[in-house]
Amino acid sequence: EDKLLRRAGLDYREWAKVYTWWSFKEFIKRSKINRLYGFSTRAKRTYSEVKYLPGDALLFGPESRGLPDEILDSLDSDKKLRIPMVEDSRSLNLANTVAIAVYEAWRQQEFQ
Repeated sequence: EDKLLRRAGLDYREWAKVYTWWSFKEFIKRSKINRLYGFSTRAKRTYSEVKYLPGDALLFGPESRGLPDEILDSLDSDKKLRIPMVEDSRSLNLANTVAIAVYEAWRQQEFQ
């Protein structure tokens, strides 16, 4: 019901499924995800190396600091992903990062 959230969703709100979890542990316990991939500028594996499957989830942290260490530490190294950047350049903003990653996963699913 948040006015700014409604505005951000524009015409796509009807397709969004929004859930609120009280903690990351609750999310892991109660969500029905296949595999969880966390994005970090410190990850070794690139997002394009993954064969995404239905039910996979992509996790992004705040633009200013990324995912908390306790969440990154809970993921296996093959589940930590990055988007390649030119060395010493600024990171992509969060919206661009999400768009790139989600589009790749969607492309692999043949836009279904």
